[in-house]
Amino acid sequence: MNFLEERITKDGIVKEGNVLKVDSFLNHQMDIDLFDQMGEEFQRRFDGKPINKILTIEASGIGIACVAAQHFHVPVVFAKKSKSINLEGEMYVAEVESFTHKCKNNVIVAKKFLGPEDHILIIDDFLANGCALQGLIQIVQSAGATVEGIGIAVEKGFQSGGRIIRNLGFQLESLAIVESMDAKTGVIAFRGQ
Repeated sequence: MNFLEERITKDGIVKEGNVLKVDSFLNHQMDIDLFDQMGEEFQRRFDGKPINKILTIEASGIGIACVAAQHFHVPVVFAKKSKSINLEGEMYVAEVESFTHKCKNNVIVAKKFLGPEDHILIIDDFLANGCALQGLIQIVQSAGATVEGIGIAVEKGFQSGGRIIRNLGFQLESLAIVESMDAKTGVIAFRGQ
């Protein structure tokens, strides 16, 4: 069991509806030392790739992406879920559906932050159905940039997202892959156990 699986086992809470609550350390309160370990592991797994930017989606992926970016020494761009008066110029837009929030959002990245010269590592906190990742991939491809890899903190291996993304030919590295979880017992099983 790796460091993230151990932490999920210790502090994660399984809720009805295949919801894994990790808000005490991952996506509400953030354990920066844990994020640093994650960033170091992503850097190891994508070593040798010509990554010059990290792309994520607001909000929960931002913290992980920022700490990981310190290991790559690159900037982070995050896709916004709503247009604000501060966004100006041309935008890349993709529609994504959120498993957690049960809604669709247009995600937006200003064209000035992504271009054909960019080699992107996409990072996010969770992978369930893969809709957010497909939206981010679409934005990278619209920019003429290259997806060098995708780093995920927690993948729900019993949902289709990981299979879909891997079948598209991307290097997808998930630090913890949950194979099953039981809301009644609280037991979480990881791939490879």
